[in-house]
Amino acid sequence: MSFATRLYTMRNGELVGEDAFGNRYYQEKRSALGREGLYRRKRWVFYKGKAEGSKVPAEWHAWLHHTSDAPLATPAADWAKPHQPNLTGTLGAYVPDGDERAGGQRAAATGDYQPWRP
Repeated sequence: MSFATRLYTMRNGELVGEDAFGNRYYQEKRSALGREGLYRRKRWVFYKGKAEGSKVPAEWHAWLHHTSDAPLATPAADWAKPHQPNLTGTLGAYVPDGDERAGGQRAAATGDYQPWRP
């Protein structure tokens, strides 16, 4: 985050909460022109580490985009997996079997493949 963003946050922001990843969420102390309801308060996030939009869990995403007035207490579904940021380009990225990064060995073909012939 830039120096100007830090300064703006110190003067005009109030901390709303923090998620499990350490990201902190802020909103303006007052709405624009001093009248509640005239304009929506600005909302923003300070990421812990690299700024990556996929680090924002669903419960905070809804709050940031003014879909809900307060962050959701729990994820919307009991069957949902815990939120995980996009790992593409990191050591935790998915690597399929047969890829050089996974050893380069693929299972032998089973012989049940028949190419289409017109």
